[in-house]
Amino acid sequence: MFIKIHKSYRDVIAVCDSGLIGKYFEDEKFQLNLKESFYKGEEVSEEQALAIIQDQSQEDATFNIVGEKSITLALKAKIIEEKGIKKIAGIPFALILI
Repeated sequence: MFIKIHKSYRDVIAVCDSGLIGKYFEDEKFQLNLKESFYKGEEVSEEQALAIIQDQSQEDATFNIVGEKSITLALKAKIIEEKGIKKIAGIPFALILI
């Protein structure tokens, strides 16, 4: 999976399954454009991603998480709950403001 940290007054952490980068999904109401410029950061293992997510969740960060593996990891890190997961064209995603 890829993690990219966008530095700002509040860091934005983009987490995305590797196979979804560069793809576009839409349904009747919404669209999801997984641009490389936003999502393609460092490719990391699940263990590395978990450590980064847990570390960043201690900060004043925002998370943008897309894909089955990434969502599963965010659940494991306890930064999201099942009720916070949405889908666009079958692709799970979550937006979190900590």
